[in-house]
Amino acid sequence: MRPFAGRKGLRHAQLQAVLAVAAIGAAVALPVVLVSVGGGVFDHELADVQNAGYQIAVSAAGDHSIADAHSDVARFSAISGVTFVSPVLSVAVNAFNATGSESPVLAEGIIPGQFAPTLGPSEAGLFPNPIPLGDPTDELHYDHGTYAGPATYDVLVSSPYAAAYHVQVGATLALGLADARSGATEYNVTGEFGVPPTILGPVGAFAILLPLSDLQVMTGYANGTGTIVSDAVDTIQIVVAGNIATNPGALQSVQNSIQALVPYYGVSSLGQEAAQLQSADSVLTGFYLALSSVGLAVGLLFLALVLLRRVEMDRRSIGIRRAIGLPRRSIAAGIVADGLVLAAAGAVAGLVGGYVLVEAIATYATSTVQEAAQLAVFDPVLLGEIAAGVLGLSVLASAVATRSALRLEIGEALR
Repeated sequence: MRPFAGRKGLRHAQLQAVLAVAAIGAAVALPVVLVSVGGGVFDHELADVQNAGYQIAVSAAGDHSIADAHSDVARFSAISGVTFVSPVLSVAVNAFNATGSESPVLAEGIIPGQFAPTLGPSEAGLFPNPIPLGDPTDELHYDHGTYAGPATYDVLVSSPYAAAYHVQVGATLALGLADARSGATEYNVTGEFGVPPTILGPVGAFAILLPLSDLQVMTGYANGTGTIVSDAVDTIQIVVAGNIATNPGALQSVQNSIQALVPYYGVSSLGQEAAQLQSADSVLTGFYLALSSVGLAVGLLFLALVLLRRVEMDRRSIGIRRAIGLPRRSIAAGIVADGLVLAAAGAVAGLVGGYVLVEAIATYATSTVQEAAQLAVFDPVLLGEIAAGVLGLSVLASAVATRSALRLEIGEALR
């Protein structure tokens, strides 16, 4: 199609083109942001699952709902192929440093000798080895379920908490559920551990580790009168022998044996969790694209209207070309080419705009959103498919204008 005659017509055509490119660009930017950030968070979570040091996890509904954790360690360890069993209890408590500064921290109660082998390659280097929390088995304080044995009162603190509150190895830290220091118990800081990148933000960064029995007594999840769940934990992580970890059939057999011992709890392998994550990612990606299709439909509708308007304003030129015998496919090709150029410009603008928007969120947004955006992955294949889809749909948008151009009466167009 030829340029419009007249300066006014040219300016009007340029404005229409800019608006069409902007509409398509905005429509493309939305799926770029959604699939890049969502895909990045998924890849991060999947990597955590695949790089974990354990292969099987036992869980239950509700908070701290797995009972008899110390007994479960002995029962699970007796299963052939099981090498380590690590129960973990996670509870928010208040920590008071030597100056009296109070801060909520995420406390995790562990069995030191069982916990270390469940750490993946990326986490193992963040913790001291062995973990200096006194009795590695936690059996002395547990004392066959009486919790009457000697407690070590040792604690490890995360490096962010240690830096923020100037806590060093050898210092004391008072821990308790109440806001008052008077009701807290004094612990000896025996070590420090690093905190890997996480979307939990500061809440997960301020963390401590202490023996499982100590945390159970502090929070009321040990045995005794009034205990809702005795010897409670949130999850139990299980490591199996290397030859079983790489054999799906053998791993399933161990999983079935564990499930038979705890029929009312959920028992899953990390392979199953990875498959579930991948399935969820596919569903979410489809949802993102479906959500974005509304914006794309509006952008392409605007493109169709712009092309249709061009045909109306350029009808005399079209009539002349048809009168001199120019093939219909040549006229159609010109309209389609115009649509492709505008769609391509919009797609490029959307890809660049989506990237800039994600980078801006990663730099200036609030902590949790910022950290999620920092995990964004810009998959060139998926982004290329989005751009190719826009170009393909632009051909359909051009069909409306093409049909209008080819139905023009030559005599009427030449008036």
